[in-house]
Order: sequence, then structure tokens, then C-alpha cells
Amino acid sequence: MQLPILGETPSLQVIKNQGGAKGTYAFISLGCPKNLVDSEKMLGSLALDGYSLVSQPEEADFVIVNTCGFIDESRKESKAVIQEMLDLKKQGKTRGVIVAGCLPERVGGSLLDEMPEIDHIVGVFGRDEITKVAERFTGGHREQRELFRPAAVRALDDRARLRITPSHYAYLKISEGCDRTCTFCSIPKMRGKHVTKPIEMVLEEARELVSDGVRELILVAQDTTYYGMDFYGEVRLAELLRQLETVEGIDWIRLMYLYPVNFTDELIDTIAGSGRILPYLDMPLQHINSQLLKRMQRRVNRDKTVELVGKLRERIPNLVLRTTFIVGFPGETDSQFEELREFVEETRFERMGVFPYSLEPGTPAVKLADHLPEEVKQARCDSLMETQQEIAFEWGQNMIDYELDCIIDGPSDEEGVWIGRTFADAPEIDGSVLVQGEGLEPGQMVPVTIVDAQEYDLIAIVSEDE
Repeated sequence: MQLPILGETPSLQVIKNQGGAKGTYAFISLGCPKNLVDSEKMLGSLALDGYSLVSQPEEADFVIVNTCGFIDESRKESKAVIQEMLDLKKQGKTRGVIVAGCLPERVGGSLLDEMPEIDHIVGVFGRDEITKVAERFTGGHREQRELFRPAAVRALDDRARLRITPSHYAYLKISEGCDRTCTFCSIPKMRGKHVTKPIEMVLEEARELVSDGVRELILVAQDTTYYGMDFYGEVRLAELLRQLETVEGIDWIRLMYLYPVNFTDELIDTIAGSGRILPYLDMPLQHINSQLLKRMQRRVNRDKTVELVGKLRERIPNLVLRTTFIVGFPGETDSQFEELREFVEETRFERMGVFPYSLEPGTPAVKLADHLPEEVKQARCDSLMETQQEIAFEWGQNMIDYELDCIIDGPSDEEGVWIGRTFADAPEIDGSVLVQGEGLEPGQMVPVTIVDAQEYDLIAIVSEDE
């Protein structure tokens, strides 16, 4: 199994060099960027406590798997990885397996019933206990520690992370949990209620990341536009962004997971008037039909959605919109799906993901009538993606001859060609820019001219005046 490669930035190297005295471990991180931040925090804590990270599980005293439990497919993937590590343990190639994150938080002790060879489990809110769990294991204690659930959830300090991402970009988690009651979603059961990270704490983390070589901050949360409501009594995302803009060294600020509610005029103006906040907004809409949105309990309808999208297009220059939709939700009719397809065709999202509805045990949607056959859900998913593919490919062709700033992520497999991203491309989920040039290096920001498009990727050359 290929494990993540750590960035070799100076301050992280200092943390890494403190490890080794207590034992070796391997770490596998699964799931979303918010889970990745938790992984990086655990990596930092273990390094500071004297444990040494190795690249292969077969070389480790123990393995930690930070899992995803969001939907059935992610739970299956997590369990498959856990089983692979347990098989190594049976073969004597590692001494123990510790399972962390959303899966144990979602299923609790039943995970130990299903996989009794697991040595310890650590839930989402037990991540700061990871050094104690590791110490108990290496000290010979084999009892299986139960999930740690604090009496009151607080904002977690994400400083002193050992980052998995390349040194020039990082995810910055601004809150934890979610107060939404979407009928299809299990996140509140795993991550708890929304807890805002105070502005001062976010700024301190941003400064630490910049000192570590970060040029692009990617803000993540379960519900980014709700930021501040629980702590300040009002949404404060616009204020947070204005203060982040003052942190020297940040070139790009990218916004992810923006719920369509609480998208204030102040927030729109802040984004539109900024030189650092990218005109790239990730705003999951899930559907456009008002009746289905009500069944999903999204607290928004078609008219409000169309109004918001129009306002964003009108007021934010060069806006790139990313969204996601769920098809095949219980009760979705052919005409409701066609309404969604026509909306996508008319709105022409530059970036879009589509997911067939996944029945999640314990969520209200399980009790809804008229669940659809899997083949219907998959057919609708394929149909909507075909519609979007044409739009995305056309957008790529329209970018030819434009000059854009491009951040270099690393070399490609082809000599003289580098993989980069423009403002329109979030890491891992969007296309890339294949840049032809010499002497480039990761983290470098260069102006490029787009010369061609190949499906979801763009082809570019370094501009002549560079």
C-alpha cells in the first residue's frame, strides 16, 4: 500500500527529527480534507512525543489507520484497509493496529466485535489522545480502549501538524461538526454539533503554516458559511477572511464546503474585492427541485438557489463554481431528475460532482417512502455526468489563449512537463494544468499561457515574459 509522502519543509523537519525514541509507526489517512487535518495533527503529536514515522507498515511497530465512515463505500474501503493491516499483524510484520477517526465514531464498539484483532480504537474527538494510546500499546497494555467522547466538544487546536500535503498548500479547518439536519447525512452523528474555531486561533495556525512554506490556504469545515454563529452569535466568515488577507505570505485563499444558506452580501463583497481570495467557490447544492430539497431538509428552495447563483455570477468576476448533486434520492421522479439535468445544462457549472443516493443507517432518509432501485440511481448519475462532461470540456476549450497564474505542484512523468493548478483547480478533485517549461519547482507561481485542453486538463507553456 502506498502511504503519503511528507513535505520536507524546515519546521516539519525539526519535528520529525525529534521522533524515534519510543518506536516506529506507519500511518494511513483516508477520507476528506477535514480528516486529513486530523491525521496531520496526530502525526505531529506522535513525532513530538518521540515516535518515528516510517513509510511502510511492514517496517513499523504499529500502524494507525485514520478512517472515513461517511457512506457505505467509504466504510467498506476503511474496513478493507484495516483488514489488510490486520493480515500483516497475523504474519508478524507489525505488532499492532490502531484504528482512528470517523468509522469507530460511527459504529462504536461493533467495530471491535467485527474485527477483534484491532488493538485500540480512537474516535474523532480522541485524536489528541493518540500519544496516550500509542504509549499504552508500546508499554504492553493490550486492552482495547473505548472511544473518547468529551462532555463538551471544543474547537481543536490544529497547530504543530506534520503535513501530508505538499509544502506549498495546506488545509485550514475553521470549525468542527455541523448543526444541519440534512436527512441523508450522518456527519452530525460522527462530528457532533458545529463548533467554531476562534478567529485568533485560525490566524495563529495560518501564520504557522505560512512559516512552513504554505502559499495556498484551503479553508474547510462541515459548513463553512455558518462559521462564527455558535461562538459569536452571528456568522463571521467575511471578517475571518479579511483578517486572513493580512497574513503576509499567503498568495491564495480557497473556500470549500460553502452551504448556500448564510451567504451574505458582506461575504460576497469580501470575496469580490479581494486580491487573495480566489474566485473559486465550492458550494454543494445537492438538488434543485424544491420538493426534494424539502425532503432533504436543506432549508433552501429552487428560487433561492437560482437567485444566489445569479448573484454570485454577477458580482464576483471570473467566478468558477464547483458543486455536488445527489441523484436518486427517495421519491425523485423522472421529471424532478430532468429538472435537475436542465438546471445543470443552463447554469453551466465549471466544476461538478454527482453521487447516487446512498442509504445510510440511522439517518432520517431511511424512513422515507419510494426508495429507488440501484440501477435507476446509477443511470441518472451517469446521465448527469454526461451532461456535465460536455460543459466542462467546452469550458476547457474556451480557456485556450488565456494567460493565468499557475502554482506548480510537482513534476509529471514526462520530462520537461510539470503538474500545476490555476485558481480554478482545487487539489485532488479538479483537473490539472500540464505546464511545459524548464527549471520549475514545486510551490513556484508562474504565469502560463493555455495552449490546449485535453478532457478535464489544460495544456500550458510558461509565458514568454516570465
